[in-house]
Amino acid sequence: MRALPALALAITLAACSPAEEDKPGGVTQDEARALDDAAEMLDKRELPELPEATAPVQPAPTPSAP
Repeated sequence: MRALPALALAITLAACSPAEEDKPGGVTQDEARALDDAAEMLDKRELPELPEATAPVQPAPTPSAP
């Protein structure tokens, strides 16, 4: 009868501990590697010219007196 609570505690603790291949974010090492590869690919691609980045800055309107 005493073994039952100890067994339940052991099962609970085993279920809570992360597996060896899991990372802190909850992904496996293969998934983390794939995410790193995708991020590197996105970092290397050339960004298009954005029209709003080349538009001249217009001054803010001045409030008119009543």
